[in-house]
Amino acid sequence: MISTAEQAETPTDSEASLSYPGWKIVLAGFFGVMVSFAAVVPYTFGLFLKPLTLEFGWHREAASAGFSIAALTVAAASPGLGFLLDRLGPRKIILPCIAIFSLAYASLALLTPHLMHYYLVFFLIGLVGNGTAYLGYSRAISSWFNRRRGLALSIMLAGGSCGAMFLPVVAQYVITQYGWRTAFVVLGILAFSLGFPLTAIFVREHPTAQQTATASIHFGDSVGKALSGRVFWVIAATVCLYAISVNGAIAHLSALLTDRGVSTQGASYAVAIIGATGLIGRILTGIFLDRFFGPRVSQAMLLMTVLGIVLLSVAHTLTTGLIAASLIGFSMGSEGDITPYLLSRYFGLRRLSTLYALTWTTYAIGGAAGPILVGRVFDSLGSYRPITIQLLALPALIPCLLMFLLPRYSVKDAVQATEPEPS
Repeated sequence: MISTAEQAETPTDSEASLSYPGWKIVLAGFFGVMVSFAAVVPYTFGLFLKPLTLEFGWHREAASAGFSIAALTVAAASPGLGFLLDRLGPRKIILPCIAIFSLAYASLALLTPHLMHYYLVFFLIGLVGNGTAYLGYSRAISSWFNRRRGLALSIMLAGGSCGAMFLPVVAQYVITQYGWRTAFVVLGILAFSLGFPLTAIFVREHPTAQQTATASIHFGDSVGKALSGRVFWVIAATVCLYAISVNGAIAHLSALLTDRGVSTQGASYAVAIIGATGLIGRILTGIFLDRFFGPRVSQAMLLMTVLGIVLLSVAHTLTTGLIAASLIGFSMGSEGDITPYLLSRYFGLRRLSTLYALTWTTYAIGGAAGPILVGRVFDSLGSYRPITIQLLALPALIPCLLMFLLPRYSVKDAVQATEPEPS
């Protein structure tokens, strides 16, 4: 637990020290995100796609719609969750969301051939999903860090990359050895046993009375003011377009590679390597954010996404698939780290969760569109054509230009003087 003496330290005084209590919140966030909606659903969904279609005779478009329903529900539920996080604090929202998410995901082991059953479970998963992931933990961590906020957020987000590394391998092993129903139960148990206890013990916002004025959770723009300018909408559009590309590629990565002759185990490694390279990318992104102008860091990462998707479109071997997945994974640290960081720098912490939730709504809309569009094209053509996958790169390319519209950071906090001007 966090002592009174520890609470008396201000974020910028000692946050470089490993004994600084804020790092406990980062550690809890790391493990929470590792088994959250953001790691479990995107990185294991593709592994269940073929088993479910073979078991129940569903079309791939129909099965892919489960992912899209969850993504759309996240889009609808995120603003409400963000409002509650700003009002009630992260811990009171994250804990019930973890419990509901874990139970719902494990309940997929009881699926019947009725698609409505399948869709209703993914609706419930999407309803609470963002409460288990970056949204809640970002607010708590941002309240404890100022000068090292980029690094702290990147470590928390790296939990998603670690989850992406081991969850697909675990899921594929359990599916192969014990069946897909058991795999759903195992993932549900992991989500609860790792996420719930650490969040209950450690996750707290920094006490408002002890914060500096510039790091206060009550400092910053209102939602209305943020929405009235172009900065928020550039960030939101970037997130939406990026999600179309990345989610469309990831959701069909396993099926695409196995259709082209790669083994199921090899395809699971390709999915897992996204997490491995994403871990490196996210840590480096956090370091870069504390040293360079954020939009330029984002542009570099987005270009890597484009290259990875183009390479995936022509992948017919495991080696090519692994390289493509590595590029996509490395670049995924971009929007995950940069979005909450930019929002906190441009608009402060006062309504960070609400604004971050609104960008998640745009992300979920893009995330829902990508997989179902690729699934529809597959059902129409009967295969994953290279041009189909190459078109997924275009939405990730457009934000590279949009980022030039972002000005210097507008919220003047204690570290502003040390941050570089945009180039």
